Amino acid sequence: MARVELGGRLVDDQSRCAHYATALDVVAIRFACCTPYWGCHLCHAECADHPAVVWPADDRAAHAVVCGVCRHTLAVEDYVVADGCPHCAAPFNPGCRAHHHLYFG
Repeated sequence: MARVELGGRLVDDQSRCAHYATALDVVAIRFACCTPYWGCHLCHAECADHPAVVWPADDRAAHAVVCGVCRHTLAVEDYVVADGCPHCAAPFNPGCRAHHHLYFG
């Protein structure tokens, strides 16, 4: 697995956190304001020392998402249309689409 910095109230090594810990919650997302990939937006709100900054709409090529299973990073443009990891085929939680606006402009 590639080394990436994970942050938040993580409960396992596949990036599940105290807020979202189903079998499909294996994605961590990096905000435009800082380096760690966070378990979720609530983890950032609780653990970071600054407000979250969403990725600008014109920066869809930014690698802002990491699969918690294989540590493959994804560009925003690839993640927002994915049902799972293109590298290891781990399925992603489809409910996360409801939160895209919290991460991506």
